[in-house]
Amino acid sequence: MLKIENLHTGYGQIHAIRDVNIHVPFHEMVSVIGANGAGKSTLLNSICGLVPTWRGKVIFEDKEITGVPTEKMMKLGIALVPEGGKQFFESLTTFDNLLLGAYHRQRKGEDKEKVRKDIQFIYGTFPRLGERRKQLAGTLSGGEARMLTIGMCLMSKPKLLLLDEPSLGLAPIVTKEIYRAVLNLFREGLTILLVEQNVRIALDISNQAYVMETGRIVLEGKSSELLNNEEVKKAYLGG
Repeated sequence: MLKIENLHTGYGQIHAIRDVNIHVPFHEMVSVIGANGAGKSTLLNSICGLVPTWRGKVIFEDKEITGVPTEKMMKLGIALVPEGGKQFFESLTTFDNLLLGAYHRQRKGEDKEKVRKDIQFIYGTFPRLGERRKQLAGTLSGGEARMLTIGMCLMSKPKLLLLDEPSLGLAPIVTKEIYRAVLNLFREGLTILLVEQNVRIALDISNQAYVMETGRIVLEGKSSELLNNEEVKKAYLGG
């Protein structure tokens, strides 16, 4: 579904991503792991056009999308949950924010009943959002805010979901709740590219994984194999 070929990118004179190649097959969950500052978030932002590509290609569903404006990515079927995961209107209710997540669908004239059924699906995925449907988004806890951002992305009916550090700053019990939902979404057929510092969670939940260091891919393979790789254990799992 998604191929990154020989990608180079950066900020100003800083060469942040160097010759990165990644493949995300249809109906798979692929993780990119590594320490803070390895270039993982820059990679996702480059895919979405938030950081300009210097060289290389981004290919989605066999079509090159390198340089496609960010605002068109959602129409293509790509949704990004950014690092920190707080991307909504604080002065609106949880329900109204979820409605806004389906804005482009409603503009195309999609049946309102379908949209409302999808909101009910979000409430089933994240029950806390259902309990707080009338609550202003700005008053949600950190974990609930992360759930709402994911929910809004799901309301766009993406083919590919990009998750940037969904566990960042959250209590372990909330992280577990979010990843339980992510795993269910994957099992229902959603293709996911996950960036995560929590290496054990990422390798436990994904099919394939890439290890990134200083802007380069240094290891790749099946997640189960990397989980038992001595280099990975030593560097990231305290082995």
